[in-house]
Amino acid sequence: MKTYQSWTIDIEDRIATLTLKTNELNIMDMGTLFELKEISIDLDKNENVWAIILQGNGKHFSSGVQFDILKKVNEISKEEFKTNMREMQSCFSAFESISKPTIAMVQGFCMGGGFMLTQCCDFRIVSEKTVFSIPLVKLGLTVLIGTNRVTRNAGIGPTNELIMLGEKFNPEKALQYNLITKIVSPESLEESTKQFARKFLQLPPKTISITKDIIKRGDKMSLEESLELEIELQSTLLGTSDLAEAMDSFANQRKPKFTGN
Repeated sequence: MKTYQSWTIDIEDRIATLTLKTNELNIMDMGTLFELKEISIDLDKNENVWAIILQGNGKHFSSGVQFDILKKVNEISKEEFKTNMREMQSCFSAFESISKPTIAMVQGFCMGGGFMLTQCCDFRIVSEKTVFSIPLVKLGLTVLIGTNRVTRNAGIGPTNELIMLGEKFNPEKALQYNLITKIVSPESLEESTKQFARKFLQLPPKTISITKDIIKRGDKMSLEESLELEIELQSTLLGTSDLAEAMDSFANQRKPKFTGN
């Protein structure tokens, strides 16, 4: 597997662990984000990967995007700014578009772009000592990587509070605002996240992929459109060995053995 400057990838028993490793605070630059885009495409295509854990190396998940990137906004034209921001957004969107379940394992500082990256995941398992913030207003900017990623989970009121004030907040508030999945002790964070990821090894991966697509795309559709989407996508499962295995194992009350086919 290809090696990267800012990331490591470990695949074990169909679970890929993607680790951000830039510095002590895991701050991301544009090179980091371009690598993330490439990795996202590769992991999505890899049939040996059924679930993905995203984590930061060391004590912190990520303190966000490198300040130099933000500082240059006054040194470039509006068109350059728009182009750069669209490129940055496309990297996060590529990760969010992965068809497999993604689980963020979060500890330490999770701020700015680091926090927004967790909102690209399907699930977020968080240490009770994690510190969150979305502080860009304090730099004279607002969220650059998808304000709606917060709004769709937390709603408008909590999003107003978190983004317009830019203050730090704790895991309890994040859970209250539906921004994380669950809180665990620092000692149990790794094992709790792995146990959560292993649940997907007991489920047919193509069905999980289709279900994820229905949930994400259907949320932006009318009910009638989303019902048709369910029919269209599920019809692609007909004739697959995993569908036959699911039906047979359920009928005979035995543990299924899925292959991804």
